[in-house]
Amino acid sequence: MLWKDKYELGVPLIDAQHKELFQRVEAFLQTLRSSSSWEDKVKRVNETLEFMNGYVVEHFRAEEAYQKKIGYPGYELHKKIHTDMVNYVLQVSAEYERMGCNEQLMQQFAGKLLAWLINHVAAEDQHIAAFAIEKGVAGNDR
Repeated sequence: MLWKDKYELGVPLIDAQHKELFQRVEAFLQTLRSSSSWEDKVKRVNETLEFMNGYVVEHFRAEEAYQKKIGYPGYELHKKIHTDMVNYVLQVSAEYERMGCNEQLMQQFAGKLLAWLINHVAAEDQHIAAFAIEKGVAGNDR
């Protein structure tokens, strides 16, 4: 599994959402890497795109609400990073529809998605956790 416990922020809701994202991306990668025909993979690819279009927005909202609640000083920059990723997911989804289920596009998307997710959760999001610990509000997601 791609998820590592060291990625946890100590905020149960956000940690659960991160785990879900990692599980979905891992399943997506396994689908793309399988020996099945592209036609057999398209259903799972479509499900993943649909999931990502909704869940990423939902997760980012929760994470941003937590940042605001604890007074995280990097909120604006973090929000921009999230917005850029949402725009990328929407752009890829539109391109995928326009191009007619293009496998190469999905391979590129999966690679970028995986790299972004690991880098973001393992680096950027850890700044939030460090701030919450320093401020004495770690684990407080209510």
